[in-house]
Amino acid sequence: MITLLLERLSRDSLCAVSLALVLLATGCSEPTPPPAEPGTPPPVEAPAPEPAPAPVPETPAPEPAPAPAAPAPEPAPVSATPAAPTPVKVSLFSWPGYGFWFIAKEKNLVPEIALDIKIIEDPYESFGLMAAGQLDVTSSTVEYGPIAAEEGVPVKLVAYTNPSYGTDKIILGPGIGGAKDLIGKEVAVLEGGLTQIYMGIWLENNGVAFDQVKYTNLVMDDAVAAMVSGKVAAGEFWEPFGSNVLKALPEAKVVATSQDPYFKETVLLGDGMYMSGSFLEKKDVAALTMKAYFEAVKFWKANPAEGNKIIAEGLKFSIPDVELVIGVDGSATDGGIYPFNWLEASQFMGLSEGVPPFGKNGQIADHWKLTNDWWIKFGTVKQSHPMEAGVALEPMKTLKASGY
Repeated sequence: MITLLLERLSRDSLCAVSLALVLLATGCSEPTPPPAEPGTPPPVEAPAPEPAPAPVPETPAPEPAPAPAAPAPEPAPVSATPAAPTPVKVSLFSWPGYGFWFIAKEKNLVPEIALDIKIIEDPYESFGLMAAGQLDVTSSTVEYGPIAAEEGVPVKLVAYTNPSYGTDKIILGPGIGGAKDLIGKEVAVLEGGLTQIYMGIWLENNGVAFDQVKYTNLVMDDAVAAMVSGKVAAGEFWEPFGSNVLKALPEAKVVATSQDPYFKETVLLGDGMYMSGSFLEKKDVAALTMKAYFEAVKFWKANPAEGNKIIAEGLKFSIPDVELVIGVDGSATDGGIYPFNWLEASQFMGLSEGVPPFGKNGQIADHWKLTNDWWIKFGTVKQSHPMEAGVALEPMKTLKASGY
């Protein structure tokens, strides 16, 4: 406290002296006070009040610098992973003409679908599974439409995929000279299939009524065995089964092939693609499935050796047997069938301009009527049905509209 007082007095004395000097220097005219009487202590002047220090404006505390704005989060990248492919259940029986499905699967030609392929030797089993919704697509011969329409089976033909070009043969066993020798005898066919119609037409063209023989329903392996054993006197065979019969029975003879003018003109013998009613409702998937098939044909035409190898492995056939049916060079003219490409199939179904290699534009309409009429003769169906009852053009139309 004392220290503070001394400091204050010293500061005041200095101020007074400084003030006097300033007054003298400026000629201050204020009267000089009278001298103090002797012995009287000089009055202690009250120190002039210090001027209040000018208020120092408060310096506001610096606001903290704003934190740098966090960068806006980048939008999550759109995943490049495609959606899981849609499974499609396909069946076929053991024949190279249907083997293009294996190429489509092996090469993943349409990634949006995943093909699940099963070999089912009896086409009617496949049609039954389709009607039950357990199968989506099957490849088979092209005569089932009127039967499906008659029975109300929700299965429709959607494409004619390849005409027979010599692979189908009618073979007579040893000791059978001609059609008339078959009267009352058994012949091997697939009842309810094109082979039965083929045999019936050949018989009538050669002077024998179609119902003067007994039709024995056999799949190809069993038909070969029945022919070799003599159980049947004749049969309809496609390759490679026909060649197997001729090797085993050198005295057997071929009396008709699918290259004969009538069969080539009518395009009776051929294969097609069928889809179930429930699958047809999935329009885009149905069109993509059709695309997969024709992309496989395109691949095979450009890579016949690799394509034939894939088909042989899928069917457990030898490569020579596959080549015997569909050819070696991809031209579609050096084997027993002519695989249609997309445009040719579309012309056959009447959806694209131009004439297909077999038949005429829109030939499917005449084919439908021919098979329907023969099924009435066989008693398989009772009446004629409009083509629309058993043929669906929507998948092909959808695919065509996509620019394919």
